[in-house]
Amino acid sequence: MMEVRLLGEQGRGEYAAARLAEFVANCRRKKMAVTPQRLAVLRALLESGDHPRADRIYARVRREHPRISLATVHRTLERLCDVGEARKVTPLHETARYDGNTRPHHHVVCVRCKRVEDLEAPEFDTLLAGRQTLGEFQLLGCSVEVRALCHRCGKRMPGRSPSQSERPTV
Repeated sequence: MMEVRLLGEQGRGEYAAARLAEFVANCRRKKMAVTPQRLAVLRALLESGDHPRADRIYARVRREHPRISLATVHRTLERLCDVGEARKVTPLHETARYDGNTRPHHHVVCVRCKRVEDLEAPEFDTLLAGRQTLGEFQLLGCSVEVRALCHRCGKRMPGRSPSQSERPTV
């Protein structure tokens, strides 16, 4: 069995710096303006490991750019997703959550508190290897979401197993 591990704080700073430089180069190549607001939104997203909602990114960016609006942050995040510079992570959430990690990876989501962590699982990456289609669908990529109960939530309700809706389906 291959190793499965959470992608934590290690390497996040180096990755963020490399991604910012890559972002600037990609914008220039795509003839997209590199604005201070776009850089600030992406930097806030990359520095956050918790897949934040737009309002949390807004609160962070506003410290540096007090005149930025929440609408601008929303539009910037959507634009970043449209051009492949960020990913939207929405399953199990009422509102969109965003991920600045564009490398292939998966997610583990706590079914109670909705905490999301990046997950590196090489065997998931080969799940559909070599396939171009799946039935009538043309495959574009694969991202696995593992539903689980985080340690903190498990400690809050000892002795109680997850409800039927919280149990993984096979």
